[in-house]
Amino acid sequence: MLKDEAILTIIRGALKEDIGRGDITSSIVIPPGFKVSACIYFKEDGVLCGADIAETVFSLLSADIRIKVNAKDGDFIEKGKAIIYLEGPANAILSGERVALNFLGHLSGIATKTRMYADKLKPFNVMLMDTRKTTPNLRILEKYAVKSGGGHNHRFGLFDQVLIKDNHLAILKRNSKNKIKPFIESAVKDARKKVTKNVKVEIEISNLEEFKKVLSSNPDIIMLDNMPPAVIKEAVILRNTHKPKILLEASGGITLDNISEYAKTGVDMISVGALTHSVKSIDVSLEIVG
Repeated sequence: MLKDEAILTIIRGALKEDIGRGDITSSIVIPPGFKVSACIYFKEDGVLCGADIAETVFSLLSADIRIKVNAKDGDFIEKGKAIIYLEGPANAILSGERVALNFLGHLSGIATKTRMYADKLKPFNVMLMDTRKTTPNLRILEKYAVKSGGGHNHRFGLFDQVLIKDNHLAILKRNSKNKIKPFIESAVKDARKKVTKNVKVEIEISNLEEFKKVLSSNPDIIMLDNMPPAVIKEAVILRNTHKPKILLEASGGITLDNISEYAKTGVDMISVGALTHSVKSIDVSLEIVG
């Protein structure tokens, strides 16, 4: 993962943002070359993500820091367990502390929330998907955190999958004198003609009438947006009589309390924006131990 230059750029940018011209407090109060031992630990239960990110933070600051990682991304960590041990120049360790903890806390928060949703789906053959509701410039890390927690990545951006959404259809409707079926079919067919075979075509609909009309256009995936489970179940029954098979994705208003009801409908995927857009960070701390 860390061989990706985009991730190294994110880490370097975070260090530059925090350290700037230099850590003036540590340079004033800590003697040059003074060495310490430290550990990073969870102050609450959670799923670890970002251990290699934190390791890279300290490695970029000093080659003299010895680092031992005591767990791997995706591991469940109990409160109080040390996950990383550090030994080396105190100034470098303190300079990287907040950046490392911010990455660890944020990414572990996403992994932990994802694990909670994924556990709810264990009895069902349903994939838990993330969305593009991510922090600007941190998407590659946040989607990695979703995978660490047991989820799956939806499209990374606007460039790797066709997803015809409600606003696309609203614009097409304004530009068309036809009823809904013709311009929906046209949108899907045009997409098929203009993209390569390995690019999936998905379309978002919001009611059973639209679903019935779009089914014959044969997209790869139909997103059932903000539809109640009872209606989604009807859509699944209709889909099951259609060939070729079209994947169904439930989305919108899905929470830990109701995700099982959506999974019972027989959909193939459930996407949850809350995996990334409103996650509480795990409380992670660094303590000097020697």
